[in-house]
Amino acid sequence: MTAPKFTTLGCRLNAYETEAMKDLAAQAGLENAVVVNTCAVTAEAVRKARQEIRKLRRDNPDAKVIVTGCAAQTEPDTFARMDEVDAVIGNTEKMTPDTWKGLAANFIGQTESVQVNDIMSVTETAQHLIDGFGTRSRAYVQVQNGCDHRCTFCIIPYGRGNSRSVPAGVIVDQIKRLVDKGFNEVVLTGVDLTSWGADLPATPQLGDLVMRILKLVPDLPRLRISSIDSIEVDDNLMMAIATEPRLMPHLHLSLQHGDDLILKRMKRRHLRDDAIRFAEDARKMRPDMTFGADIIAGFPTETEAQFENSLKLVDDCHLTWLHVFPYSPRQGTPAARMPQVDGRAIKDRAARLRALGQIAVTRHLSAQHGRAHNVLMEAPDMGRTEQFTEVKFTDSQPVGQIVPVKIRGDDGQRLMV
Repeated sequence: MTAPKFTTLGCRLNAYETEAMKDLAAQAGLENAVVVNTCAVTAEAVRKARQEIRKLRRDNPDAKVIVTGCAAQTEPDTFARMDEVDAVIGNTEKMTPDTWKGLAANFIGQTESVQVNDIMSVTETAQHLIDGFGTRSRAYVQVQNGCDHRCTFCIIPYGRGNSRSVPAGVIVDQIKRLVDKGFNEVVLTGVDLTSWGADLPATPQLGDLVMRILKLVPDLPRLRISSIDSIEVDDNLMMAIATEPRLMPHLHLSLQHGDDLILKRMKRRHLRDDAIRFAEDARKMRPDMTFGADIIAGFPTETEAQFENSLKLVDDCHLTWLHVFPYSPRQGTPAARMPQVDGRAIKDRAARLRALGQIAVTRHLSAQHGRAHNVLMEAPDMGRTEQFTEVKFTDSQPVGQIVPVKIRGDDGQRLMV
C-alpha cells in the first residue's frame, strides 16, 4: 500500500489546504489514493481539472481518485459523473478529520461517494493549522476564508461560502510557533483578506491584526500580506504601512479593471480614482512600496476605449507585477449572461496588457541597480527582496536566511548579485 498523492490546482489558499489535507489523510491512515484539489475561478480551470483527473487515473489505475476543492463544491455532479472519480468531497468536508477517517476505513461502502454540503451554512473557519507550509524560509497562514461580495464574474463565494475569520489569538499563537521553528517570513492569506474580523466580536479589522502580530511577535523579521481589496483598507493598516518596516512593501491589489462603468458592471466596490488614490497614499507613506494587481481583459461589453483605461491604470497606479486574466464566461455568474466580447479581441487585449506589464517589470528591475536589499533566500541560488522581486545569486547562500546584498544588474526577469 502507498501513501496518497495530492495534486493542487489554483490559488495559494488551495495549496495551503492541500497541506492540511495531507496531515488529515496521514492521521486517518488513508492509503493508495489520489486527491485532486480543484479550482473553479474560470470555466478553463474546471476543464483543466477534468483533464488532470483523467491523466491521474491513467497514471494510477489502481488508486482511488478523490476530487475536492472549489470546482467540486460548485459542480459536484460534473465530477461525480466522471468514470475516473471515486469520491467528491466539498470544501468544508475536506478539512474535517471524520471525512478522512471514513475514506480510510471503508472507501465507499458506508462512506457516501459525494459529500458536498451547503457551503453557505458554514460559520467557522477550519482550525486545522499548518506549521510550516511553504518553503523553508516563508510560511503561509490562513487567517480568513470565504467572501461576502458577489462580483458578477466570480463563482468563488459559491465554492468558499461567506467570509469567516480565524481569531487573532489563534493566529498570533501559530505565528509564534512558526518563528520558533526558524521561519523568517510569514504571509497572511485568505479569499477576501481585508474582510478579516467582520464576523468576530468587536469587529476588528485587518490593520488591527497586523499591528497585533508585529507587537506580540517581536522576533518575526518579516510579515507579508497577500492579495487585498484596496477599498477596504483600514486606518491601522495604513499606519502599519507607514511605520512598520517589518511589514513588507509589496501589496497585491484586486483591481480587476480601470474603467468605472466596467467596474460597476463587475459589481466592484471601488472606482478608478479610488485605486489611484490608495496607491498614491501608500507610496507617499512607503516610497519603496511596489504593487501587483489582478486585471481582467475583455470583460463583457468592454469597448476598446474602456480597455485603454485598464492600460492607463498600470502607470497611474505604478503597478509592477500584473496577473492578467483573459475573461471567460463562468456558468452561474451574471457576467456570463452579458453581451460577450469577441474571443480574438480578448486574446489581443490580454497580450497587450501582459506586454505593458513586462515593461513595468523592466522599469522596476532597472531602478534597483546599485541599491542595497535584504534578500530572503528560498533556494541556495535564489531569494526575494522585500518587494518580492526575485534575485539570482552566483554563490550559494543558506536557505531561509536574510542576506544583505547590493544589486549589480538584472536579466530581464530577475535581479542579479
